[in-house]
Amino acid sequence: MRPVTAENPEIPSTPEHADFLEATRASYDAIAPAYTDHFSDWPADSHPLDRSLVTAFAELAREHAPAPVADLGSGPGSVTAHLHALGNPVFGVDLSPRMVTLARRAHPELRFHVGSMTSLDLPDETLGGIIALYSIIHVPDDHLTSTLVEFHRVLKPGAPVLLAFQTGDTADRLHMTERFGQKIALDYHWRTPDTVADALTKAGLQLQARLQREPQYEEKRPRAFLLAQRAA
Repeated sequence: MRPVTAENPEIPSTPEHADFLEATRASYDAIAPAYTDHFSDWPADSHPLDRSLVTAFAELAREHAPAPVADLGSGPGSVTAHLHALGNPVFGVDLSPRMVTLARRAHPELRFHVGSMTSLDLPDETLGGIIALYSIIHVPDDHLTSTLVEFHRVLKPGAPVLLAFQTGDTADRLHMTERFGQKIALDYHWRTPDTVADALTKAGLQLQARLQREPQYEEKRPRAFLLAQRAA
């Protein structure tokens, strides 16, 4: 199997491959420039609670340096760059080759790769942390636990993982066909914090903390943050 890179952006044909990966990749490729313009100013545009949790995650992950942090669903790369500024060795992974190109252009000092969080091209126990902010929302329920098992596989013992996601009833799903004036086919899966916490436990990750805050500004749904770790 050829590695997935920005020069070879095909999603590999593996047991983990599913149609939702191709739909997500194509959708974010279509909206990448507008999305980057809208969401490239993190942490300046983020809620203070969000920034504090990312800072706490960064401190926990630095205990496992020089093992790097992986920012999964890194998008424009602003969170990756913030972690780098906090002193973490870090790289970004995104399903969209166009997103990766824009992130590399904005942050040439950092590494960004095309890849899928459902099947990471990494050896076992190599990461000092995983952060996935608003990216597991595109993973269907029947792939969520297996994706978190993949997180467990690549984390070093004791290393943290921070998830953020919009919350909702477990059965909730939004299918968007247009965003930023572009035609897309993108599914958003809303879940309760308990649902995601249960999936973390099934994947062998130990829940350390959870926080849910109410919508702010233009947000329409509550936001949940779950901090977990692979057992030491």
